Amino acid sequence: MNTCHTRQCAYRAAQALLALSLVLNAGCSSKHGKANYAAAGSNCYAKAVPTQGEGGLAWGDSLGSAQQKSLSNCIRYAGRSGGTPDTCQVVLARCKHSW
Repeated sequence: MNTCHTRQCAYRAAQALLALSLVLNAGCSSKHGKANYAAAGSNCYAKAVPTQGEGGLAWGDSLGSAQQKSLSNCIRYAGRSGGTPDTCQVVLARCKHSW
């Protein structure tokens, strides 16, 4: 008679669930999509931070537009977080290479 002890069945069920989750996640791991918050076609990004408070990260079509957007975000977020909006400075600005 083919019976299943409680521990043995639970162990097999856990193994099956683990294998299923690995198979489902493996299909997603090879996808190289853009981040959801980046505008389509935006290759440049910049980060601006204040002396105190929250900073801002932004994407743009050019380095200049990304820097301007990040400064605007920094001023807005620093003001909301009780920081110093007038001290915002761009600390990182780069453009990605499209391969």
